[in-house]
Amino acid sequence: MPRRNHISPQTRTVLAALVVQPQAWRYGYDLSKETGLKSGTLYPLLIRLADDGLLETEWRQPLQPGRPPRHAYRLTAAGIALAQVRAQEATSTGTQEATT
Repeated sequence: MPRRNHISPQTRTVLAALVVQPQAWRYGYDLSKETGLKSGTLYPLLIRLADDGLLETEWRQPLQPGRPPRHAYRLTAAGIALAQVRAQEATSTGTQEATT
């Protein structure tokens, strides 16, 4: 069962990056560059999201011979729903803070 009560700022950052193109497969390295998260933070987070059923994962074959396969990630339907809810919450919180 997904842990949804508390989502860390790092998790929100990754979900926000993934929900821009929810059906696209993304590599950890690309997510690291986009979010600014280091591998020691990002990869355990991706593993937890996958374990919670919020991410699909697969090994992708390299485009260049001699390179190792790479792990790719994308949001599941549950992950998309959670990311959209969190994005709406962040928007409404930002709007409320701006008006107070």
